[in-house]
Amino acid sequence: MADFTVNARRFDPYKNFKFRVKWDGRYIAGVSKVSALRRTTEVVRHRHGGDPSSSRKSPGRTEYEPVTLERGVTHDPEFERWANKVWNWGSAMGSETSLADFRKDIVLEVCNEAGQVALSYVLYRCWVSEYHSLPDLDANANAVAIQSLKLENEGWERDVAAVEPTEPSFEP
Repeated sequence: MADFTVNARRFDPYKNFKFRVKWDGRYIAGVSKVSALRRTTEVVRHRHGGDPSSSRKSPGRTEYEPVTLERGVTHDPEFERWANKVWNWGSAMGSETSLADFRKDIVLEVCNEAGQVALSYVLYRCWVSEYHSLPDLDANANAVAIQSLKLENEGWERDVAAVEPTEPSFEP
């Protein structure tokens, strides 16, 4: 049986609004939304000729869904810089894509209410398949301009080095 250390004082699940995204060893400013980490494993059905009428099931190929990052439009060029590694308009013929470094591992940290890292996930070999530099613009709207990256990835896993933090207390 696995040995899990449990914070017996915490009964509430972590909230979905405290998180940070990091790539190239730096936190990326202003990320306000990250889509769910989702994977799907195909079901392979099979049966032997002498088996009953029902089939057996076994796991097949596993696919990892793309992850979308959103943030408000600012002068920070990180989203555009990464998107341009996949396709850079106007570059010389044959050099539109930066094959050497268009993939990145990214880290998604989920924090508790005190801002301490509670969970961490590493997403492997991500690359930008879709980039929205500006949203639809509307002079009659009252909203923040959002840009987004859709990241294809080759899998993710929980970083077990990020352990449950000792949460601060106001008790003496």
